[in-house]
Amino acid sequence: MSGVTETAIFTDRPRAGATKRAGLLPRMWKQRADYLYVLPALIVMMVVIAYPIYYTIDLSLFRTPASLQLRDKIFVGLDNYTTILSSASFWKVTWQTLIWTFFSTFFAFLLGLGAALALHREFVGRGVLRALLLIPWVVSAVAASYVWKWLYHSDFGAIGAMMVQLGLADQPINFVDNINTALPSLIVVNIWKEFSFAMIMLMAGLQTVPEQLLRAAKVDGANAWQRFWHVTFPHLAGVSTVTILLLMVANFNSFIIPWIMTGGGPAGSTDIWITQIYQLAFGRQRWGVAAAYSVLLFLIMMTLGYFYVRALTQGDKERAGA
Repeated sequence: MSGVTETAIFTDRPRAGATKRAGLLPRMWKQRADYLYVLPALIVMMVVIAYPIYYTIDLSLFRTPASLQLRDKIFVGLDNYTTILSSASFWKVTWQTLIWTFFSTFFAFLLGLGAALALHREFVGRGVLRALLLIPWVVSAVAASYVWKWLYHSDFGAIGAMMVQLGLADQPINFVDNINTALPSLIVVNIWKEFSFAMIMLMAGLQTVPEQLLRAAKVDGANAWQRFWHVTFPHLAGVSTVTILLLMVANFNSFIIPWIMTGGGPAGSTDIWITQIYQLAFGRQRWGVAAAYSVLLFLIMMTLGYFYVRALTQGDKERAGA
């Protein structure tokens, strides 16, 4: 019996190794029938995603006339990219985009984390408060932008009038009409709009924290901060990474709030990549330069997307290894 068992064991090992060594194409061919079910979706993706990406990359290699006659475009190679990278306005807009993305992401996540921790506790009216804090996320970004634009108004805005009444200012402040306060004011609006999303994600992550570990840490004498840092936060690492990456992607592509509230002004102080691309393409008809901008933004989005997929699949790999 032992010989038969050993023979079976040794004959099974090569099969497992052979399966593991099988390449991607043989595995795809083996499962070719399954791909027929997703073929319509793949065709749609090729039409609405792959072709626009190809056309944008192709257009970025041409100089286009000021008119809308794209058939008159002239091949210039990488000149559009060198024009962008050598432009002082590009680096100014890039710096403003980094400020916009970093502070919006950081404070939206921080505020969402605080709200999630507070709402994770049991107290009367928790359901009502959860619903109220979801309002910024579910409200239309267009409607929210116009409301905040009115709140910031220098003449009859509610925020400026309230600050004057409280003695915090001698006169209403020009929040969005001043180059020094416009971008921070927009960041506040963006944080208000996005923190609810972070709160929902982190509340879901808090459900995975074992209550036994928290009670054991409390019995061992750990205070609230120590329980959070050594027990709660490690269990939130995965969902925190995903949330931060999603917020970064959303902020890099954020268009509605800065465009409606300031249009990139005053004096370009709130211009970020996405608004700059829009102005180049539809304001100045510089389609080639706008396409080059879009390709650079696409590369950044692909990089963030890679880390996002990696963060999502990290847990699956750990479970498979276990």
